Amino acid sequence: MPLTDNFDEYFEVKIPSETTRGQEIQEQIIGLMETFAFSERDIFGTRLALEEGIINAIKHGNRMDPAKEVHIRCGISSEKVLVIITDEGPGFNPEDVPDPTADENLERPCGRGIMLMRAFMDRIEYTNSGNTLTIEKSRSVAE
Repeated sequence: MPLTDNFDEYFEVKIPSETTRGQEIQEQIIGLMETFAFSERDIFGTRLALEEGIINAIKHGNRMDPAKEVHIRCGISSEKVLVIITDEGPGFNPEDVPDPTADENLERPCGRGIMLMRAFMDRIEYTNSGNTLTIEKSRSVAE
């Protein structure tokens, strides 16, 4: 079953390695979440994960190379949002990223984005040698 069959709204876009374009796509996805009446908490966590994922693809994956693109696929329904972000970089092993909560890393900025994405999203998965990130958020149960 194709990815598009599982969602009410679906789009794919390739963007240049520019952070402003990444922010525009982030806001497009957040707008769709608002249309589907996701909670503020779900939107907050997804916004954070999108910012980390898209900006990391542009800065670390593609190294801001204007000749490289970031491919973003997004599906959304009333129950969940799924975003797949792929850069054209060499990839990385997420297990090699230092634990930001370890005493020796508390002053270092690296690794916090992955930790935060894991805290807020229901699924975060790196594939294709680490240059494809899948994040998924299911609608939270109303309190």
